[in-house]
Amino acid sequence: MTSETEAEKVHVPFTELMDLAAELVGGRVLIASDDFFAQKENLLKPGRGLFIPGKFTDKGKWMDGWESRRKRTSGHDACVVKLGIPGVVRGVDVDTHHFLGNFPESFRLDGCEHDGGVEPTLDSGGWTELIPRTKLQGDSRNLVAVQSARRWTHLRLAIHPDGGVARFRVHGEVLPERSLLLSRALPVDLAAAENGGRVVACNDAFFGPRDNLLLPGRATNMGEGWETRRKRGPGNDWIVIRLALPGWIDRAVVDTHHFKGNYPDRCSLEGTYLKSPPWDFNDAADVGWKPLLRETKLEADQSHTFEGSVLENGHPVTHVRLSIYPDGGVSRLRLFGRPE
Repeated sequence: MTSETEAEKVHVPFTELMDLAAELVGGRVLIASDDFFAQKENLLKPGRGLFIPGKFTDKGKWMDGWESRRKRTSGHDACVVKLGIPGVVRGVDVDTHHFLGNFPESFRLDGCEHDGGVEPTLDSGGWTELIPRTKLQGDSRNLVAVQSARRWTHLRLAIHPDGGVARFRVHGEVLPERSLLLSRALPVDLAAAENGGRVVACNDAFFGPRDNLLLPGRATNMGEGWETRRKRGPGNDWIVIRLALPGWIDRAVVDTHHFKGNYPDRCSLEGTYLKSPPWDFNDAADVGWKPLLRETKLEADQSHTFEGSVLENGHPVTHVRLSIYPDGGVSRLRLFGRPE
């Protein structure tokens, strides 16, 4: 386990993966044994949670997280989380931010794969242990790796014996039902996170996380897009997406929704077909990139659709690089095409 302070000193690779449980991708807390002081839904919200001194409710101190009452009997508290996007869980972040004298002593995590029918409950069968009971630290990001390579749809987070958790992050790799993806009407968004598309590299994501680019729906504000810092030297910013399946791109959508004084002036798209992707795209200057969309002007707060003769799509690709000139923010990228 790695606390927030320790995480700043070591590389924790799984934190670079998508949060499969985030509210933004449809994650939900279905049930909790107790959320007397702070509601279970707070667990999956963006950010790390706020602390407002002097703010109280009729039940006690207002806290931005999930907090149960003090347990006066044996047992522990727990909740069931339905992942917004099913997949392989590589690690979790049990964040006790702002919880000091009221954080749980430890936690345990179980998972199950459940598609359709009645949702699993706290006491239903079929749960598999992913993380044994593990000690927690207060006011910290408690980062714990998961060894299982199975696909999961639901998680059961148990806290011992009670207390508060600000946020719960589930980092992993999207693993959709491939047969369902192939059976969908064409074209399919091969870049969409829910289909298995994944950001594998970018040179800058200072203001907006890179994974935002592939999230479902349109962003509700500027903070739900990918945004780089202001560039003060030569060059431009870029981001690389591994498609859910190799395929031909027939339509691309570059959406600058909400970006008005900070949208990129221009963009371009390139594709490549890689059977063995490089470990580091930053050092892979030439991986056979071929143009899909030549450098093109963008407008503020607008969804730009590129198709037909504008796209050079005569070859299938596994990876696409979006370059923005010189910097700025893009809300969403959609790459509709035909799987190979």
